[in-house]
Amino acid sequence: MITAVHTLIYSDDAVATRTFFKDVLGLPHVTDAGSSDDPAVAAGDPAGWLVFDTGPSELGVHPTKGEFAGESFTAPRHHQISLMVDDITATVAELRERGAVCDGEPRDLGFGIGIEVDVPGTDPVLVYEPRHATAYRRATAARPTTS
Repeated sequence: MITAVHTLIYSDDAVATRTFFKDVLGLPHVTDAGSSDDPAVAAGDPAGWLVFDTGPSELGVHPTKGEFAGESFTAPRHHQISLMVDDITATVAELRERGAVCDGEPRDLGFGIGIEVDVPGTDPVLVYEPRHATAYRRATAARPTTS
């Protein structure tokens, strides 16, 4: 059965995007030594692509039209990557200290408090403190411990 979700970001500057995820977001990672942005680099070169550990995850499915908070909405079919945090204020301060560019201040989005963070080479990502039930916490808490 499903063991994980692998998320992809397509970037106009993949090296800058990977550097941002490594240095600014501080995500743990492994190096895929069998890959490279340079086709001239032989397979197995240690300077391969970075693959990031995004920790616990969950997947939601949202409608493309409906009502929310008394307002009608429509949205095109698309995929979105959002990063969840426990404390949006502390996270935004830390990200800005590391050089991240954010669009103003965190705002109430209904489902949580969030802010868009610019990612070099690609579209911004939403970083938010959820107000909704989180499946990853439930699944983590429900997992039996082993010794």
